[in-house]
Amino acid sequence: MDKALTLYDTTIGKKAVMAVTGLVLFGFVIGHMIGNLQLYMGPAQLNHYAHTLKSLPELLWAVRIVLAVSVVLHITATVQLYDRTLAAREKRYRVKKSIAATYASKTMIWTGPTLLLFIVYHLVHFTIPGVSMGNYVESATNVYANVVNGFSIPWVAAIYIVGNLALGYHLYHGGVSLLQTLGFNHPRHNDRARGIARAFALIVTLGNISFPISVLLGIIR
Repeated sequence: MDKALTLYDTTIGKKAVMAVTGLVLFGFVIGHMIGNLQLYMGPAQLNHYAHTLKSLPELLWAVRIVLAVSVVLHITATVQLYDRTLAAREKRYRVKKSIAATYASKTMIWTGPTLLLFIVYHLVHFTIPGVSMGNYVESATNVYANVVNGFSIPWVAAIYIVGNLALGYHLYHGGVSLLQTLGFNHPRHNDRARGIARAFALIVTLGNISFPISVLLGIIR
């Protein structure tokens, strides 16, 4: 335990925690999007998917606990690393240098809090407790209707679009950092790492924002 705590106190240890928790969260984001894509298969399919998840409460809560712990550790390690970077920069540099790492860290400052607020809103809206955002009744069983009714309200759809754009931006810079932590931090691999992170972020972003846009356009009704 002492060795683990000592390792966590190092920059490498904190980056390792960010990498591991980042992988967990990356996996969830992909799984969540794939599950939600069943919206295009109609109400019966999406409602069956939601019912299947609710029928496995032990698994569902295990996943929620792992995700909650991962989010807390990820945020904690990120804040501590950022504070450490600021302290080191103040001591070592008089001139402000514009480098990729600095740019990435700046973007994470605003995408991180934006995502946290968006996650809380999303949970309140669709999960705990599930709140109607307009003139309709939130259903405990008809998830398809909840999605369509919710995204039919332009300001609600706008929140999800902006939230997922922030998610995509965060995934891109987080993905680059993750791949560099895993050993892709070399001039020969940097372009490839950025390409992989960009593709992943683009797929997730387009998939997620397609839901509110499809409802607003009447494709899903």
